[in-house]
Amino acid sequence: MAVPLVDLKAQYATIKDEVNKAIQDVLESQVFILGPKVKELEEKIANYCDVKYSIGVSSGSDALLLALMAIGIGRGDEVITTPFTFFATAGSVSLLGAKPVFADIDPGTYNISPYLIEEKITSKTKAIIPVHLYGQCADMDPILEIADKHGLYVIEDAAQAIGARYKDRKAGSMGHIGCLSFFPTKNLGGYGDGGMILTSDPELAEKVSVLRVHGSKPKYYHSVIGCNSRLDAIQASVLLAKLNYLDDWNEARRRNADKYNSLFKGLELVTPFAEPFNYHIYNQYVIKLKPGSSGASAPEKRDLVRESLKNAGIGTEIYYPVPLHLQKCYSGLGYKLGNLPASEEASANTLALPIYPELTNEQQEQVVRVISDSLIG
Repeated sequence: MAVPLVDLKAQYATIKDEVNKAIQDVLESQVFILGPKVKELEEKIANYCDVKYSIGVSSGSDALLLALMAIGIGRGDEVITTPFTFFATAGSVSLLGAKPVFADIDPGTYNISPYLIEEKITSKTKAIIPVHLYGQCADMDPILEIADKHGLYVIEDAAQAIGARYKDRKAGSMGHIGCLSFFPTKNLGGYGDGGMILTSDPELAEKVSVLRVHGSKPKYYHSVIGCNSRLDAIQASVLLAKLNYLDDWNEARRRNADKYNSLFKGLELVTPFAEPFNYHIYNQYVIKLKPGSSGASAPEKRDLVRESLKNAGIGTEIYYPVPLHLQKCYSGLGYKLGNLPASEEASANTLALPIYPELTNEQQEQVVRVISDSLIG
């Protein structure tokens, strides 16, 4: 039985009529850039995420970039973040001439450890970017306390976490700015690139709104240098059609995670850990392999399990095979293997499995059966 890592066709089949009508409405209107559909989505996302303002942009990567631009990050500044994340988190810092400074992760949640942040702060530090990885919020209270103590901005990278909660607060609502991605494989995904910036600060909201249209206000009058980063109306219409289902889809992912956790009991692997104060929405379900009794290392076991799943037609992914501090483009920062051991271990030993809402019990049982046979055999 083939099991894709993500099955967007299965999701589309359940909402096909609504999505097609939403797209057709935009085609009939011929309003493709910003416009009423984008405004409607911005208002609904702001309400959903418990913030005052929501600004649609062209991608999650641009959301990070514009957020940093809005708080004035530039050459010579430092921004503390995690090395165990998608490249855009640190890449956006570098694009502005600033320096990403990496603090290691908590080995249980894979999120940045708040207790390793303060030692990284210097006179050049201007912001912290915690990432709510895989759909679980980072431990925000101590991060916010550190930021307040040192006068730093906090930008939440909530690209994988729309709908996740931390102590009943929504992902993206706790820092100065939150950043969302609507990449198609996200829990709320469009049919192309798209992103959103969240904030309750009117000045930051205004800055982002101007920056996303080349820094112009009014049109053709430029007080600052911005970029072309507008959310288009077709993406907004698709996201509006899907938003009504998001909570149900998140709950389905949580049920699938619970089933995996039960089926994996007794096997030589670590299932995802969710903090009791968090509402985890499982953008990814990531297992960690342990060294085997046969003497095989965890990375060897991970690769063996992945090959077995591939041969059985089951999709997997490694998020992320090389932590950012060891990427070639950041060799100039001076990090070496062993500097951030928890991130390095996670990169070597983890594997993401199918977790989408439409996943059936039979498909999950097949995934676990292949993994079990691989580990025992």
